[in-house]
Amino acid sequence: QVQLVESGGGLVQPGGSLRLSCAASGFTLDDYAIAWFRQAPGKERDGVACIRITTDKTYYSDSVKGRFTVSRDNAKKTVYLQMNALKPEDTAVYYCAATTYYSGTYFLPESEYDFWGQGTQVTVSS
Repeated sequence: QVQLVESGGGLVQPGGSLRLSCAASGFTLDDYAIAWFRQAPGKERDGVACIRITTDKTYYSDSVKGRFTVSRDNAKKTVYLQMNALKPEDTAVYYCAATTYYSGTYFLPESEYDFWGQGTQVTVSS
């Protein structure tokens, strides 16, 4: 059974850090790129970070560049999103998604992603 399961969300104060995890099962992670998306209430779902598993190439949205870092642990079949210097505007449900394509310069349309996780809530508030 193909699954992506996010974890690690929670409530954090502005300026704080969180690390999200995306655990993959049921498919060969090496064949894919994993992207992190987020959706704030009343807004569209936007890409924030992406990593090509085999090459470690990464891509970030301008809104998180320099604050967020995406990485992977092949042995654990897990992709991480380290989020530092969090801001209230980072509050959203965060999703990971898998695609066989990787651009490196833009986030693919949601229809290009084969698998999605259920999401994990991140709330940045004092």
